Amino acid sequence: MTPISYPAHLDGQLDQSVGRWLWLVKWLLLIPHFFVLFFLWLAFSVLTIVAGFAVLFTGRYPRSIFDFNVGVIRWSWRVSFYGISAFGTDRYPPFSLDPDPNYPADFSVEYPERLSRGLVLIKWWLLAIPQYLVVAIFAGGWTVGTSDSPWRWGGGGGLIALLVIISAFTLAATGRYPRQLFDLVMGLNRWCYRVLTYAALMRDEYPPFRLDSGGSDPGGQSARFMPWPPQPAP
Repeated sequence: MTPISYPAHLDGQLDQSVGRWLWLVKWLLLIPHFFVLFFLWLAFSVLTIVAGFAVLFTGRYPRSIFDFNVGVIRWSWRVSFYGISAFGTDRYPPFSLDPDPNYPADFSVEYPERLSRGLVLIKWWLLAIPQYLVVAIFAGGWTVGTSDSPWRWGGGGGLIALLVIISAFTLAATGRYPRQLFDLVMGLNRWCYRVLTYAALMRDEYPPFRLDSGGSDPGGQSARFMPWPPQPAP
């Protein structure tokens, strides 16, 4: 049976020409993105609280806030795909919240017409606790709810980083990125971002305890991707 897809879609197409050694300095090249994302996530935190009250009183997530917050997560995923969460491409991520079919990584969430007023009070902390325990293993201490920001999402040293570093050393030694490791890393990232979507109040559907590996999300959003690297017209 084909598994039911989750309404948050994360995709990443492995760049077959990814360089052997660029991954050593990508963290340095991404400093401008880190600076911008710091302020974007502050705005994300405030707007998520505003959206939570809107859902509580109206049952609807304001569309403008929804699009902005999805854009922030999309931007973060592109940076992560370029950097330590995948090293999947050498193409520098764009400074943009909008979808870009020319970039080999994307994230999207289907907009919910209605959300439960009661779930908004408990899903982001109580119901999501089992998922947080799993994500902590995958991402190495990723947290939601800290003294710095109520919606800080970050961490390191988890299974994802370990597998990506192994892939990077294999790439440096052989010139090839291990495809099976890439597919597994994508599945782990996809799990984490589904939990983030749920914790950020964007959907009521509980994230599945299921590893959907591979670059293309089973939700079919990858159909909008151009092949990467772009293929010449016949």
